[in-house]
Amino acid sequence: MEEVAVADDEAPQGVLLSGEANVAVRIKLEREARSWSTNTLSDRLNEAGFDMNPSGVWRIENGKRRINLDEAIGFAEVFGLDLRNLVGPPQLAAQARAMELIDAAVHAFRETQRANATYATARDALDAYLAEHPDVRREADVMVSNAIAEASASHLATTYGPRNDAANHAEEA
Repeated sequence: MEEVAVADDEAPQGVLLSGEANVAVRIKLEREARSWSTNTLSDRLNEAGFDMNPSGVWRIENGKRRINLDEAIGFAEVFGLDLRNLVGPPQLAAQARAMELIDAAVHAFRETQRANATYATARDALDAYLAEHPDVRREADVMVSNAIAEASASHLATTYGPRNDAANHAEEA
């Protein structure tokens, strides 16, 4: 089976990576949700091996200082969050399940795109072969159609359950 190359700009990054402004708001929300002072958060960061003083925490939260990647990782670790969740829009990021479901939906969509590209490549190769061997085109087309119909029926049965008797009888008539 041929693999489809994925460009770097299509690599799974999470759909809601939106930058430092989100991180700043989220850090403040997470700190306040835990009733931690900037001193407490700073202490927890330092205990986890991420050097940060209370002034640094305040300055990041208030957009007076940029946050670097190591610090973002530290905040995520101290808060027990996935880094992607920390950088997402605060109104969604606070709902970790929403973030997971959004990422899952986008990931599934990207997978369908890859599968469609793989199918198109395979079908193009088959069509090119059949153009050179027209004597087997009819049989090959029937085999492909039957296999696709069988896979579709199996998928529908797995997803929605077996067809009901009314549908079966209508098809037989």
